[in-house]
Amino acid sequence: MLMISKAHPHYMIREIFEEPEALRRTIKLEQDRIRKIAFEIGSENYEVVYITGSGTSYHAGLASQYALSNLTGLISTALPASEFHYWIPPRITKKTLVMAISQSGESSDVLQAADAALQRGMSLLAVTNTLDSSLARKADYCIFPRSGKEIAIPATKTYVAQLMSIFMFSVELALRNREKNELAEIRQSLYRAPQILEDTLGFLEAQIQEAAERFKDKLAVFLLGSGPNYATALEGALKLKESCRVFAEGFATREFLHGPMRLVDERTLIIIIVEPDEIEDLIRLGNSLRNFGASVVFIFEDSRDAVRLAENSDEIFLVSPGLWRVFSPILYILPLQLFAYYMSVSKGLNPDKPEKLTKVVK
Repeated sequence: MLMISKAHPHYMIREIFEEPEALRRTIKLEQDRIRKIAFEIGSENYEVVYITGSGTSYHAGLASQYALSNLTGLISTALPASEFHYWIPPRITKKTLVMAISQSGESSDVLQAADAALQRGMSLLAVTNTLDSSLARKADYCIFPRSGKEIAIPATKTYVAQLMSIFMFSVELALRNREKNELAEIRQSLYRAPQILEDTLGFLEAQIQEAAERFKDKLAVFLLGSGPNYATALEGALKLKESCRVFAEGFATREFLHGPMRLVDERTLIIIIVEPDEIEDLIRLGNSLRNFGASVVFIFEDSRDAVRLAENSDEIFLVSPGLWRVFSPILYILPLQLFAYYMSVSKGLNPDKPEKLTKVVK
């Protein structure tokens, strides 16, 4: 079991190191509840799933949309909670489930989105770390990620626990359209996540600490990711904004070419999340960005191709392999959380209490 180092002076880094145990606890304590809820929801034959949340919880929802769509075939759409009532139609003609995600269960935007859903006759599934919260009391179904109390304002372990619980739900809901053997293999991949995160933390921290010091003076950071890791790019950018007071934006990888690339120069850091089937294209992209003067960091799974990526970048953060792509946001966010923490410390900031921000937005 990975121990929290006494050398870690902030709650944020301690909570990052608590993530493997938070995932284990979520699997152990929520497995039966999630199976029961998935069975009940599967029996209702919902036609549409809306997913809503704010900030980090919205990013968890975006990754969840990818998982639900790919594993269950359900039509699902993620919307920011503050925009929910604008975007959904006033009359709902299809049987609809709304998944509302909130760490505290008290975010005013999420509660208003839940009320808008209930007023339109939708069913409500709450995903909240707080069992007795206002959101939980409104819901027809509740899933409780077991992250434990999170003190630092930037969400870290609550995010990965949300992802784990929703991915577990997606796997169990997929039972109706997948073979049992295939489902068991998918579930086994997901349940490897705690050990994979623990292994990655064990060998990546020192490297990221050094890299954060080296890149701390960059004026802008752009994070690029595709598929489920588009959500990771957005969440990584949010962590940098919250913790480091740096301009940071996340993009779907190829969308960055449609205009935003104009901003790239020697003051820019680009962090690219690499999937195994994207290596050739992203090596070319990385070289183009470096020719514009930018520093480029790749995040990738450990393999023989890592050597080629390292030769064509300024830094490569290797993470442990073993997760299905659909679950990879649980892992790929880890180096970005560490990087945000250590860049904040390098700048002389307090990552636990970023000025102007609060833990719960009401």
